Amino acid sequence: MKILIFGIGGVGGYFGGNLAQAGYNVTMIARGKHLEAINKNGLEVESINGNFKVKPNLVIDELAKVPTPDLVILGVKSWQIQEVANKLKPLISPETMILPLQNGANNVEKLLEILPQRNVLAGLCHIVSFVERPGKIKHVSFEPRITFGEIDNSTSERIQRLKTVFEKAGITNFNPENIQLEIWKKFLFITTISGLGGLTRVSIDKIRESEYLYDLLLKTAKEIKLVANAKGIPLAEEHLEKAFEIIQNQPPGTTASTQRDIMAGRPSELENFNGFIVKEAEKLGIATPVNKMIYECLLPMEKKARNS
Repeated sequence: MKILIFGIGGVGGYFGGNLAQAGYNVTMIARGKHLEAINKNGLEVESINGNFKVKPNLVIDELAKVPTPDLVILGVKSWQIQEVANKLKPLISPETMILPLQNGANNVEKLLEILPQRNVLAGLCHIVSFVERPGKIKHVSFEPRITFGEIDNSTSERIQRLKTVFEKAGITNFNPENIQLEIWKKFLFITTISGLGGLTRVSIDKIRESEYLYDLLLKTAKEIKLVANAKGIPLAEEHLEKAFEIIQNQPPGTTASTQRDIMAGRPSELENFNGFIVKEAEKLGIATPVNKMIYECLLPMEKKARNS
């Protein structure tokens, strides 16, 4: 199987590295010093599950020289999806599977605006990892897992094939009965902590210590559930409880990647997180005052980061 990993950050680097380590034909799209370091020394992965170094088949910054892939794993940010989909369009075949692993609730919809439905799978991942320096990925927490499925939740031969690929690479994977619900469960957790983390600029344990801020977290999550339910996603009270269990168990110093982007003045996934909830709520006639407050307070910083 020819696999293309588009974006070699914490997600693409970790999972792509494991697939290359398992012997698959892996091409990686990277840029700048990261690209140079991987081509010179290989990709280094430091993980709580064991460290390794691997040399992918091809590491390049342009798609023109990439062979038509059987599988594309998207390791870019959610706001980059449409740009990447347009770049992939001339490269893929009718059989190519495209698996988005981004945070966000509407990544599939974005892909379907540009690519044929037959090419698109739905997915997400659980991992805390990042580029520590050019050529090196550091995985610091969560048992890495890829959750994936057909958009219509059908069981297909290619889903079984993909499961075999991940298992050969030692990647924990899950093909759920309802992939949309799984996407929203992750979205609930990450959106709840990201915006408020970016606004307060402190780690999750500091937010937990404040009764006022913790209450804002709860209100943020409840508004997300309202929007999900209005869209037909069966997000339930138990899923909120589970999300807050995970929030309670995050070690001191933990921050979300979107929060780190906001704090560093980089373009972030604000529009795809709290912004998405605010805009969907407006369409549905639902009030989401806490998400709106967080979104509007962070929006000037986001615009500055994008020079717009």
